[in-house]
Parts: sequence; C-alpha cells; structure tokens
Amino acid sequence: MVKEGRRSLINLQDGLATVIVWATAALVTAIFFWILSDIFWHGMGNLSWEFLTTEPKNAGREGGIAPILVSTTLILGVCMLVAIPIGVGTAVLLAEFTPSDSLLAGLVRRSLDVLAGVPSIVFGLFGNVFFCKVLGLGFSILSGGLTLACMVLPILIRSTEEGFRAVPRDYKLAAAALGFSRTTTLFQLLLPAAVPGLIVGLVLGIGRAIAETAALIFTSGYVDRMPESLLDSGRALSIHIFDLSMNVSGGDGNAYASASILLLLLLLINGTAVWIAENWVHRRIVNR
Repeated sequence: MVKEGRRSLINLQDGLATVIVWATAALVTAIFFWILSDIFWHGMGNLSWEFLTTEPKNAGREGGIAPILVSTTLILGVCMLVAIPIGVGTAVLLAEFTPSDSLLAGLVRRSLDVLAGVPSIVFGLFGNVFFCKVLGLGFSILSGGLTLACMVLPILIRSTEEGFRAVPRDYKLAAAALGFSRTTTLFQLLLPAAVPGLIVGLVLGIGRAIAETAALIFTSGYVDRMPESLLDSGRALSIHIFDLSMNVSGGDGNAYASASILLLLLLLINGTAVWIAENWVHRRIVNR
C-alpha cells in the first residue's frame, strides 16, 4: 500500500509538471501569435511595393520606407562585420587557448555576462560619447553599427564559446593522434563543429540589433533621407516605428506597416539561420 501510494504521488507530480510545462508553452505561443496577428492586422493594409521603394513624406505619415530599409541594412552590416571576427576570435581564445580555471578567463566571462545584461540606453550613451564625440564620427551609420557591435559581442562570444566547448573531447584527441596541428584542428574540425553555437549567437545578436531603438537614437540619428555613405546619419527601422507611434499624429498606419516589415525581416533571418544550421549539420553527417 505504501509503495502504491508513493507511486501514485509520483505519477501525480509528473502529470502536474507536464501540464504546467505544456500550459506555459501554450501561453507563450498564444502571446506571440496575438502580438503577431495584431501587428499584421493593422499593418498589412498599408503594405505595398510603393511603400518599400519610396521615401517618407509628411513626417512619415505618407510615402514609404526605402531610406529607412537601406539605413537599417547598413547599420546591421557594420555591426556584423565588426562583431563576427572579434566574437569568434575571443570565443576561440577562451575555449581553446585559455585554461578554464584561469583568472583572466573568469574575469572575461563575468564581464561578458554583465555586459549582456546592461540596458541598451547605456550602450547608446557610451556610443554617443566614444564613437560620436571622441572618435569624431558624429551621428552616423558607422557610429550606430559600432555601438550595436558592442551590444552583440557578449551574446555572440558566450554562445560561440559554448559551441566550442560542446565539441566532444575525442575530436581533439583523435586530431592529436593523427598529427594535426592546432591550427588545422581548429579550422578543419572544431570551428565547423561549433557552427550551430555560432548560428545561435548570430540569430540572438541580429534579433537584438535589428530591433534596437535606444542605442541608435544617440548614435545613428533621426534623419530619414537616403544615406550616401557610412558617415551619413540614418534612421533605423525601429527608430522610425518609435517616431511614428509616439511623436507623429496620424502615423499609426505606417507605424504598423513598418512594424510588420520588421517582424517579417526577423522571421526571415531566423528561418534562414535555422535552415543554414540544419543543412550544415546534415551535410557533415552525409560526408562522413
């Protein structure tokens, strides 16, 4: 009787835990689709090819978002071009060339964890002082991209480092037994195996960068004209949405349409990254 009572209690606890997990997942999914449907419901009516290819008019109430899309792409491009080499290089240093119990590695990891939780407005103020004023870049696409790179780096480094650490130790031992150099092992074996972790970091970093507002207000600026160079000021898509919804009377329609484009871009980037990761893993399995 006692054993049966304990078994019943365990089954009840397992069932309750299962219900809670599924309920939480269902709640999160429902909230996501509710937000998605609300934005698309209000924004799809204003979407058109003209909206994507013309400049804003009447403070954004009319016209399109062509310069905003170009500025957003350039800012994101600068961010990724700076963040990926530094992030992957730092992750390699922490995971492969620095003892896990060393004081330096511990300090770097704790610093990255703290930076990952710093509010974006703080990065914006830092970028405004350092990139805009100290380096003399002013309010520009370059300042905005470099500021976003500083925001993305902690996430990218930590996820890529975990990707390297997830590679089985047997890989390294086998490479050493075959006489591979450390560089060959890194580029031919460890880096390809760590691609899923790198993809995760990129997706999270791009998601944070493309939707950022506070940091870009103080660095890339508000100008909604077509940028001619990286030193021109440019309005990112997130700032355009903020401005239309908060500062422009009658701009809600285009704000919803711009938000729809932003969500579609995020979904496209996430889907592409997942597809690349899955095909990379599948190709490696087939080649074996």
